[in-house]
Amino acid sequence: MGKNLPTQRRGRGTSPTYRSPSHRHLGSVALPRVTGEGTVVEIRHAPGRSAPVARVELGDAEFLMIAPEGLQVGNRVAVGVPRVDRGSILPLGQLPEGTLVNNVELTPGDGGRFVRAAGATAVIVSQGAQTVIRLPSGQFKELDPRCRAAVGVPAGAGRKEKPFFKAGKHVNAYRSLAKSATVVRGVAKNPVDHPHGGGAHQHVGRPSTVSANAPPGRKVGRLSPKRKRRKK
Repeated sequence: MGKNLPTQRRGRGTSPTYRSPSHRHLGSVALPRVTGEGTVVEIRHAPGRSAPVARVELGDAEFLMIAPEGLQVGNRVAVGVPRVDRGSILPLGQLPEGTLVNNVELTPGDGGRFVRAAGATAVIVSQGAQTVIRLPSGQFKELDPRCRAAVGVPAGAGRKEKPFFKAGKHVNAYRSLAKSATVVRGVAKNPVDHPHGGGAHQHVGRPSTVSANAPPGRKVGRLSPKRKRRKK
């Protein structure tokens, strides 16, 4: 019986090998439940994230948020207050079309699920009974207008422009992401480790395209192409 693939082990999330270490995270960056206008008191590098993190004081409360581009210490951040500015946290239904947002909630009050990486941004496309946003992947998604988001583009967008000159830098960078810095090809493995493994020489040994309906353990390699539609 074969082993689980690395993607299957990673998806389970039960092993510390595939869990982002907690000591590299400064804290939760979930959208706060308080309302009012806070002040940015500090912007820090977060080793466990690609974007920097800003610490905001709002009255007696204090929270962390993903720092958008252009945010500075001393700036005022509106939370639940109808003021569209960088760093403002508002429901999607109160933001005009074309606004760039990040840390978007999937359901109202969950604290933010989408668009949290440096340089990633979503765009509000249309408003109505549902708010339509365009994700960084190009996919359009309909969300409840009560779902909140932060205005702006997360800072640190150029982090991928500088190449890795040493293997150790690459390993340390991926350690925070709970990923392996090296990827072994499936055809180079043994049959027990991968469906493409084994044989006298490196060859897939079977059709490399798999069905889109294949179970997770079989969905490796190239997915079968989408069925072409004839033009009428």
